[in-house]
Amino acid sequence: MKKYLKTHEWAEINGKIATVGISDHAQNQLGDVVYVNLPDVGKKVKAGEILCSVESVKSASDVYAPLSGKVVEVNKTLEASPELVNKSAEGDGWIAKIEVSNPNEFNSLLDKSAYDKFIEESN
Repeated sequence: MKKYLKTHEWAEINGKIATVGISDHAQNQLGDVVYVNLPDVGKKVKAGEILCSVESVKSASDVYAPLSGKVVEVNKTLEASPELVNKSAEGDGWIAKIEVSNPNEFNSLLDKSAYDKFIEESN
């Protein structure tokens, strides 16, 4: 199950590893993604801290870590094909995998219906 931050990132946990990326709503707001500044493998992050950035034809945006832990893998495909974020933001366009240090943080993220309601109320 995916969960979301109000800053438009998502996380999905499998065991101790969380796959993270930006939401479909976020990629739609950004427009055509032209560059993803991937985090370094081994980087330690805290929930809510900047994980990396994404640049589009419109602007650059920070991507925040939805969970605390250590980056164990990045989506190298995005180096050559950043547009994959637009095509599949919540699938093949994932950004990083984090070995989660505090799995309880996942409980504080928004489920899909709460995230959709947040977006609706923000517009």
